[in-house]
Formats: sequence, structure tokens, C-alpha cells
Amino acid sequence: MTLAAEAHAPLRPAAAPARSHLDWLESEAIFILREVAGECGNPMLLFSGGKDSAVLLRLAEKAFRPGRFPFPLLHIDTGHNFPEVLAFRDRRVADLGERLIVRRVEESIRRGTVRLRSPDESRNAAQSVTLLEAISEFGFDAAIGGARRDEEKARAKERVFSFRDEYGQWDPRNQRPELWDLYNPRVRGGEHVRVFPISNWTELDVWQYIAREGLDLPSIYYSHRRPVVRRNGLLVPVTDLTPPRAGERVEALPVRFRTVGDIPCTCPVESRAATPEEIVVETASTQVSERGATRMDDQTSDASMERRKKEGYF
Repeated sequence: MTLAAEAHAPLRPAAAPARSHLDWLESEAIFILREVAGECGNPMLLFSGGKDSAVLLRLAEKAFRPGRFPFPLLHIDTGHNFPEVLAFRDRRVADLGERLIVRRVEESIRRGTVRLRSPDESRNAAQSVTLLEAISEFGFDAAIGGARRDEEKARAKERVFSFRDEYGQWDPRNQRPELWDLYNPRVRGGEHVRVFPISNWTELDVWQYIAREGLDLPSIYYSHRRPVVRRNGLLVPVTDLTPPRAGERVEALPVRFRTVGDIPCTCPVESRAATPEEIVVETASTQVSERGATRMDDQTSDASMERRKKEGYF
């Protein structure tokens, strides 16, 4: 080709950089969030201050900024939350300038809609009642949450848009198809959908995304020294709500929390991983599921999570 011909040759666009699996997961989640905003009349996003809901907030930022979120944030406070997580929740919401609604299990206990067998019993399952009361109070027709299919086998049965009837119940045998990523959010009065934009993510994906985005998290997700006792194969944190039992030996170990919930049901794992990158390496080699290694209430029955979800749990 002559110099003159080269000068008139059409410019070829540079090849687009290959998209990573995190790019694809992010795009899917943003699409789902925008579907909720476009199709649902009164949605909200569940934000507890945990790592999965922190990822949801970053995805919501990418979906809707520079505008405000088209939904409020909602936290169901058990009254038995780790203080580090609540402090992070309030700081993150203040940074975003978004609206946070807090409803407390204590309020349901006073109303008599939640009854516990003992004052120190885990309130994790009781959140279902308070959540359904909040949904009814505000008339929400969609609740966006950070549940993932790899957390627990009952969650793997659920769709991205999970229909709940007028009693807040989920029927795993009567789910709407989601062929070609087409979602059906239509509900009648009193019904709602739970929406899980990161349902297709794994624990490893979440930590890789946290590392890539440089997301801030509560400090208890990283290695720190904490007094624990060994109980039923788990490391139980020693707190006022979870004191050591007779014959148990208190140890101060380097631990971190893989998932964070109600103090009486949440256990750390022994770990020296102090950065997202170190946790990525550790997560890639673990053989135990996230909840299986850390949640006392998930070990009581193989069907416990599915039963609780049928009753209105996240």
C-alpha cells in the first residue's frame, strides 16, 4: 500500500479489553437493580453493614449515581449486633447521604409478635417477623438483599426475583421462570418480591470485588485477636451474650468473621488474613461453606434455612 493509500485507509478501532468475570457479574447486578427501580413501585434495599450488603451499595452507586438511590435502605436490628458493624453501617450511610430506616426486633418483642424462649436466645430467625412488619408498614413491594446461592443449599433453590405471598411466605415449588434473564416483578396488594442481584456470585467473587473496588468493611472481617471457646466444632466468641460454659477454656486466637449476623449465632474462623487479597487466597482454598463454618443456627437441622425462608426469612 502506498503512503497516499495508507493516509485514506479507514481507521480500525482498537480492540476492546477483555472483560473479566467480575465485570460480567457487576453488569448483571446493575441490570437487576435497574429492573427493580423501573418495574417496582416501592422497593427498598436491605443494608446491615455486612460485606455482601456493602457490595450491593457499591453496585447501587454504579447503577444510579450521580443521582440519589431510587429506594431507601432498611436494616432490621436484632439488638444483638456487633458494635463494629453498626458503626460501619451508620458511617457508610452518612457518607452516601442516603435514607436509612431501622426497625428493631425489640419493638416486635414489646408488641408481642416475637416471643423468645430465653433473653440470650439468638434473634436471627426473629428478624423475619420484624422485616414483614416493616414491609407492611411502608408498603414495600420489593426487598433487595445480598443473599447468594453458594451460602447455603436452600438458597440455591431460589430465583433472582423471589415471589412472596401476602403472608411473606416463599413456596419453592411455585417459582416464576427466569428464562433469558427476563424477570417478573408483578405483585398484588400485600405481596412482594425479594430480589438478589448477587445471587450468582460466590464468596470468592465478593472478596475479589472488594479488593478490586477498595471497599471499606467492618474491622471484624479481618484478622484480629479475640477471646473464644471451642464448642461443637466452632469457635464461639466470648461476649456478655455468649459467656463460656462450665469446663470450657477461653483462648485468645487470631480470628476473622466470614459472615456477620446476630452475636449468639455467629462464629469467627481462625485466620491471620488481614487484607482482602489475603482473604481471597484463603477463601480459594477453603473446603467449608461460609455459613457452615460460622453459623450455629444453621447446624440445628438440614432444613432449618429452607423452613425459615418459607416463613419470611431473607
